[in-house]
Amino acid sequence: MTDERPKALLLLLQRHFAREWTIRRNGGLWVATARDPECMHAPTLIEEDVETFTHQLMHPPSGIGRTPELEGQLKERGFGTTSRSPDH
Repeated sequence: MTDERPKALLLLLQRHFAREWTIRRNGGLWVATARDPECMHAPTLIEEDVETFTHQLMHPPSGIGRTPELEGQLKERGFGTTSRSPDH
């Protein structure tokens, strides 16, 4: 890949995913950071292969310890809300 192709791809990815991700290149790695600190998926993506990277931007893997099921269970038990019972 020439130097110009990754730059062009970077600009395209940055424009397309601007609302959800901050995207950059670091050496030969593609790096994306989620803009939403409360996201339910992996907050950071790092890949060498741009096709794998693009797929993960569209379908991010789950974050460690942060699944929709876990979040639902915590809310049911009163965690993560402003109103907690005294024994929590």
